[in-house]
Amino acid sequence: MKSVLLHARKTCPFLHGNNGPALKQLTGKKSSRLLVKANQCPVMGAAIQTKGLQSSASILAKTEQQSDAKPFSYEGFYKQMLDKKHNDKSYRYFNNINRLAKKFPMAHLARPTDEVTVWCANDYLGMGANPLLLNTMKETLDRYGAGAGGTRNIAGNAELHLQLESELADLHHTEGALVFSSCMVANDATLSTLGSKMPNCVIFSDELNHASMIEGIRHSKAEKHIFRHNDPEHLEELLKSVDINRPKIIAFESVYSMCGSIAPIAKFVELAKTYNAITFLDEVHAVGIYGPRGAGIAEHLDFNLNAVDPRRGNGSIMDEIDIYTGTLGKSFGVVGGYIAGSSQFIDMIRSYAPGFIFTTSLPPVVVAGGKACINYLKSSNAERRMQQLNARIVKSRLGELGIPVIPNPSHIVPVLLGDAAAAKLASDELLSKYNIYVQSINFPTVPVGHERLRITPSPGHTPAMIDHLIDSLEAIWKKYGFKSVADYEAEGGRCNVGDKDYGGVKPIWTDEQLNFNMPIEESHQNTFAI
Repeated sequence: MKSVLLHARKTCPFLHGNNGPALKQLTGKKSSRLLVKANQCPVMGAAIQTKGLQSSASILAKTEQQSDAKPFSYEGFYKQMLDKKHNDKSYRYFNNINRLAKKFPMAHLARPTDEVTVWCANDYLGMGANPLLLNTMKETLDRYGAGAGGTRNIAGNAELHLQLESELADLHHTEGALVFSSCMVANDATLSTLGSKMPNCVIFSDELNHASMIEGIRHSKAEKHIFRHNDPEHLEELLKSVDINRPKIIAFESVYSMCGSIAPIAKFVELAKTYNAITFLDEVHAVGIYGPRGAGIAEHLDFNLNAVDPRRGNGSIMDEIDIYTGTLGKSFGVVGGYIAGSSQFIDMIRSYAPGFIFTTSLPPVVVAGGKACINYLKSSNAERRMQQLNARIVKSRLGELGIPVIPNPSHIVPVLLGDAAAAKLASDELLSKYNIYVQSINFPTVPVGHERLRITPSPGHTPAMIDHLIDSLEAIWKKYGFKSVADYEAEGGRCNVGDKDYGGVKPIWTDEQLNFNMPIEESHQNTFAI
C-alpha cells in the first residue's frame, strides 16, 4: 500500500503536498473534506461528475423499466404451477374417505350412505379400530383431556410419554427411544441434526429412500452419496471413496412401501462395521407386522431367537443397528414417530433437534393408544399372520389372471399400470363402479412409467372382499386392455414384471412361521373381530 501511495504522490500535486496524517484527517467517518478536495481537482472532479451522470442515467433507465413491467401475478403463478402438475399427470387427487371404526376396512364417502371397501390403508393390521385402543384412549381422554399443554420441556412431558418411550426401547432392544409428532419429523430432525453436528459427516442414502430422509439429509448440508436401491456392492464402492476416519451414516429402509422390496440389512451392517459407519434403519412399514413381537424386519431376521429371548444383547442382528426409526401412525393405529438407539444418542437428539424441542408434544390420549397397541402386538401374532395370508392370496390370484404384480417378499401388492392416466382411470373405475378404494401412485412418488395401484391387504379383509377385488380388477383389465404380464414380457420386462432373467422372490414370512397347520378358511373365522 505504501508503494502505491508513493507512486501516486509523484503524479498527483494534491497527494504530493500532504503527508499521511493529514490525509487520515480528511478521511474520517464524519469528514467530507476529501470529497470536497477531489471535486476541486481538474482530473478527479471531471471523473466524479461523469460517474454521477452515468449513475443518474442508470437509475432513470431502471425506473422506466419498472414502470413498463407488470406487477407480479401471485395467482397466475399458482395456476402455472398447478397446470404443470395437471399436464404431466402428477397432480394428486384427495378422495373423501371416512373410516368406519365398527366396520373397517369399510369407509364412507362424502355421503354416509356411500360405503366403500378400503384396500390401500397403511393401518396394516386394522389396529386403529381395535377396541383395546379405543377404550384405552377414551379413558385417557376423560382423565387427561385433549391436548398435551405444550412442548416436552415446558408442559408436555407426562408419565405416559416416558412409558411409551420405554415400551419402544424394549421393542427394539435399545437403551432409549424418543417420540416425535410424526416419523416425517423424526427422520428429518435426526438426520439433519446428526449430519450438521458431526464434523465432516458423510451420508450414504438408498436411492429409493423416503422423502423424510431425503429432506433430513438436505437440511443437514452434509456431503451425501446415493447408492443404487438395495445394492451393497455399489454402496461399498462409495464407502471406499471416503476417508475411513470420517463420520459416516448409512441410511436405508427395511420395507420400501411403494414396491415392497426388503433391504439386505445384514450386508449393510457388515459394510458399516468395515468402513467405520453407523446404520440408520427406517422400519416404518415393518413395525407391528414383522418379527415375533412386531419390531420389524431386523427382528424377523432372527425370528426364533427373538421369539424366545427378546432382549438387548441376545446376539441377534438387532444389536448391530445403531439407529431405528418408526411410526405409530401405521400398524400401531394412532399417529406419531420415534427414534430408538443408545441412551447418549437419544439424549443428544433430544437436546439439539429443533424438530423435537420446538414441537408441541403428542396428546396423552394418542400416546396411551400407541403404548397399548405396541404392548398388545408384542404378544399377539394373529393379526400379523392373517395379514400375510391375505397378501399371499391376493398376489397369487392376480398372478393367475396375468394381472402384473411387482414381485416382492413383503405384504405390499403393487399392481403395475406403467402409465399415469391408466393408473388414475383404474383407481376411479374401482371407486365409482365397484365401491373399492385403491389410490393410484404416480410421479414423483414413483418414476414415470412405473405408475401403479398399491394394494395393502389387512386381517379385516374377508374372502368375499378378496373375491370382489379380484373380479373387479379382472373386469377393468379386460375393459380397458391394460397391460398384462405377457405384454411386459414381450417388451423385455419392467419393474421385474415379465423379466425372464428375474429369479423371483420368496415371502419373508415362511410357512413355518405362519404355522400352516390351520386351513386358510378356518383361519379367516378366527380373525381378530372388531
